[in-house]
Amino acid sequence: MREFIEITKALSDSNRVRLLCALRNGELCVCQLIELLGLAPSTVSKHLTILKHARLIECRKEGRWVFYRIDEIASPDAKKALDLVFGCVSDSDEILRDDRKMVEILKIGREELCRKTELKE
Repeated sequence: MREFIEITKALSDSNRVRLLCALRNGELCVCQLIELLGLAPSTVSKHLTILKHARLIECRKEGRWVFYRIDEIASPDAKKALDLVFGCVSDSDEILRDDRKMVEILKIGREELCRKTELKE
């Protein structure tokens, strides 16, 4: 029951759902996710922490960058929840806009994005 509550809490925010959808195609740097959402780094970090706590995503650090991805060894309940999210919202206008924006973000080097993120802090 506890896992279910953590997962549903994590999915109860549109920005967290947008983050999950952005990660459905692979690993992304936190700077890329900040750029996508257009929110303060601390706010994005809080959303990522909630998703990680619900075991929907995992992270790794490489030098100065922190990368997030969908948890590859997620529990069956987490996998069901992710399938539901992706099935329900992947073709929504907001997620399609995010997908187009992410194409542009991926063209920008991480160094440039990190500098931009540091200026927002």
